[in-house]
Amino acid sequence: MRLNLHDFSGHPFQAQLSRNLAARGHDVLHGFSSQYITGHGRLAVGAQDPSSLRFEGVSAAVPMVKYAPVRRARFELAYADAWCRHLEREQFDVVVACNVPLLAMAKMRRYFADRRQPWVFWHQDIYSAGMAAEASRRLPAPAARSAARAFAKAESALVRDADAVVAIGPAFLDQYRRWGLRSDHVSVIPNWAPLDELMPGERNNGWAAAHHLPREPIRLMYAGTLGRKHNPLLLLELLDGCLARGLDAVLIVVSEGVGADDLAAAAAGRRDVRILGYQPAEELSDVLASADVMVALLEPDAARFSVPSKVLSYLAAGRPTIALVPDGNPSADDVRMAGGFVAAPTKTGARESVSWLDAVATDPFALVALGRRARALAIDRFDIDLVGSRFEELLQDATHLPKAPRRGTLLGVSSDGDGGTA
Repeated sequence: MRLNLHDFSGHPFQAQLSRNLAARGHDVLHGFSSQYITGHGRLAVGAQDPSSLRFEGVSAAVPMVKYAPVRRARFELAYADAWCRHLEREQFDVVVACNVPLLAMAKMRRYFADRRQPWVFWHQDIYSAGMAAEASRRLPAPAARSAARAFAKAESALVRDADAVVAIGPAFLDQYRRWGLRSDHVSVIPNWAPLDELMPGERNNGWAAAHHLPREPIRLMYAGTLGRKHNPLLLLELLDGCLARGLDAVLIVVSEGVGADDLAAAAAGRRDVRILGYQPAEELSDVLASADVMVALLEPDAARFSVPSKVLSYLAAGRPTIALVPDGNPSADDVRMAGGFVAAPTKTGARESVSWLDAVATDPFALVALGRRARALAIDRFDIDLVGSRFEELLQDATHLPKAPRRGTLLGVSSDGDGGTA
């Protein structure tokens, strides 16, 4: 099977899946955005990788400006054009689209339909919900409602037209029903983290020494994206709560972008806050191992569908976790099962977390035991061979589905009128 697995974000576990599928004898081209700044996985062929595996970055002809709507839309459409040009170079039995922005995917849906290209939609979030929320902040109410309907129609068309859909949680099935869509082509496969790349390690390792991390204080660490789904100032609330309680603590943030910049401005002059950029994938195990406790954030309006992949990385690395996330989010259950602490993403939640941290930090063996418990849960959950088998089966099924020409507007459903939303 010739496979194009395109993960716009370039995250670690998608790259691990491509390696697994290539090791099964499939010819895999793993694509990603060269312009999107985030924590990346191993996006280059290594000495131990199969010869049937390739990695390729894709760049749009215009820059990515994340929070400027017009320029962001221009980027997304240009990105679709760039990906199309890459796809024109060779034939693939099936294409997988993951984390690709909604406007780009709307354009790609037409491309796949016109060429009768089998494709799989790996659905990581309900993108139209976040776009609708942004529209409501920027536009008058009538225009915002019209935009929200257009975004939902575009996203529902992706689910409807894909030969197969991989949803990361059962909440997506409820949304598909609200959109009036069938779900017999949908598989629910939760996200994971690569156990062979994220290993528990020594706290005072070479990475910690190179970045001059203090040995004595409790090291609180946030590693991952800080975007609109996160309130970075809660990290300072947590740190200040520790200091008020007499806990010697420091905060290390491994991130870049607007949220990291806002945090840096709020923490200007503080010696107990370190903000570092994204680190190379090969150093991530040491980065996470250097922390005593990891922190995860998620705002309430992202609760139903967004699953912070950073939490899965924290588990794989065997680190205790404080999760300031809405209680209904699936990551809350994972953190609790690992013995970590979950509280609401509020100032009160941050203060409650300090009480939990005070109790475990005074026991020299408690954090070690919690770390082992987190790693054990990850080992139980993150079996890449089982995940690879599920993907291999659904990908092979997707290549055998009959393709029929479909027509429609870029953001709308096809003119035959089946499926979608009004």
